[in-house]
Amino acid sequence: MASPEGKYAWTVKVGEKGQFVIPKEAREIFNIKPGDTLIVLADEKQGIAIPPKDMFAQLAKAIFSQNRPPENGGREEE
Repeated sequence: MASPEGKYAWTVKVGEKGQFVIPKEAREIFNIKPGDTLIVLADEKQGIAIPPKDMFAQLAKAIFSQNRPPENGGREEE
């Protein structure tokens, strides 16, 4: 059965140190180069995700804006 367009799946083996190799095809598709820093997101129920590096700024903004207290302590300006 073919994967839907733009959807991919690979298998990797985890080594003794907890490391795994990102498959070459995935590195090419997502432009992952040696020395790049990746973000690993995890949810105990949904699993682990490694989003493309160009999404880091968007993810950080979404995460931190949810934890920011409302401006003016939640009071409306007069």
